[in-house]
Amino acid sequence: MEGALDKDAGKMGYGLMRFSKHPIVCVIDSNFAGKMVKDSVDLPYEIPVVANIEEALTYKPEIMALGIAPSGGKFPDAWDQPVITALQNGLSLINGLHDDLNARFGSYLTTNRIWDVRKPKSSYPIASGKAATLKAKRVLMVGTDMAAGKMTAGLELYAALMEQGVNVGFVPTGQIGITLMGNGIPLDAIKVDQAAGAVEEAVMEQADKDIIIIEGQGSLAHPGSTATLPLMRGSQPTHLILCHKAAHTHLRPPVEHVAIPALDAFIQLNEAVATVCGSLQTAKTIGIALNTVGLSESEAKDKIMATEKTTNLPTTDVVRFGVEKLVQTLA
Repeated sequence: MEGALDKDAGKMGYGLMRFSKHPIVCVIDSNFAGKMVKDSVDLPYEIPVVANIEEALTYKPEIMALGIAPSGGKFPDAWDQPVITALQNGLSLINGLHDDLNARFGSYLTTNRIWDVRKPKSSYPIASGKAATLKAKRVLMVGTDMAAGKMTAGLELYAALMEQGVNVGFVPTGQIGITLMGNGIPLDAIKVDQAAGAVEEAVMEQADKDIIIIEGQGSLAHPGSTATLPLMRGSQPTHLILCHKAAHTHLRPPVEHVAIPALDAFIQLNEAVATVCGSLQTAKTIGIALNTVGLSESEAKDKIMATEKTTNLPTTDVVRFGVEKLVQTLA
């Protein structure tokens, strides 16, 4: 996570720290070396932060995960030598970036391996809307912006439903979800004509489930995003959950000149696009997941109350206050 532990670009690392079933022995970011994660950023993890791969090796790791998700998903050239050192010392590598690191570093492999998470299949079917034939409730996470908390809200909802014994499935569509679940579709690496079909195929594989949670990507409000539409077309959602970064009034750079729409109007837009004004599967927004990073606890609670009043929808921050409000909407 070099240079990203305290940045939005570090969300891959954040997701692994929060949800990984496997122990994380340390985090690499020289800016916070010598501290614990919990003493470096507003995260509760007692994980040591080290300066470099050489120091990380003293913790006897087995895998190095690239814990960043920068805009564009490009591998940093400055990371060549740390990755080579890791591979030469027998570590396997999890790469969620767009670059093909098997091609770049494959000559350094022995018995270890490189998992290029964003490598799609060679082809996918063209979507036909058949997900609408499923009896399962299909819950798509949508957002007002990139990195609004769609994956986190979706996984928290999935875990809570699992704990209650619900027959629930999860469709990962981005690098973090795929890494955590071990399967899924790298949506932003799939040809645009096949993207909806890839989503449809993944949803149909969960046909035996009563509820299917679909990890969201992008936003209809973002001028650089095309991800939400194939998610809607492929999953034919019955329910939507809106994810929003509560402290933000405008989109994140480099499009900070674009204002985030009023939530009630944006909800109507997502429902209209999902249903094609009523000609496809009806989709209803059933709750809002606010990401209240940057707000005090009292400010976060005030924002939740104000959002519920404006939208008349149950609202929570799933990390700070739990996911129960959203679970209840699916009961």
